Amino acid sequence: MRSTFVRALERRFVRTVSSDFAEEQMAGDPQAQTAIKHYAEMQSAPRFPLHLPVEVKSESGACSAETQNISANGVLFAMDRDVPVGSLVDFTILLPGDVVGSRCNVQIDCHGHVVRSFEDQGRRGVGVVIDEYHFERA
Repeated sequence: MRSTFVRALERRFVRTVSSDFAEEQMAGDPQAQTAIKHYAEMQSAPRFPLHLPVEVKSESGACSAETQNISANGVLFAMDRDVPVGSLVDFTILLPGDVVGSRCNVQIDCHGHVVRSFEDQGRRGVGVVIDEYHFERA
């Protein structure tokens, strides 16, 4: 029996980022083109709109955040503080059991790096690629 979460995942569209314009702008910089293509590939994973409270720890300290969407490759956070692109971050996501079709919550301890930072409606949007993760039952 499929969980509600899995059925919701199956209904979501895969969002990709077109890098044509950026490639045209960076035509003389092969390293920049490679980074753009890699970013587009990372963005191609299905995203799920989960809004969960999280504490993000970086080299400059800890900050409260809320997930905006989560994919197999990364997370987009809304937060009140900027975390610069390239920063290493650690965070723990607690997925409610009913969301993942389990009797207990699932804790995911993550380590990653910031690949995107922008302002959105008075808050900071911070995109993080997950480099390492570890699952635990909460």
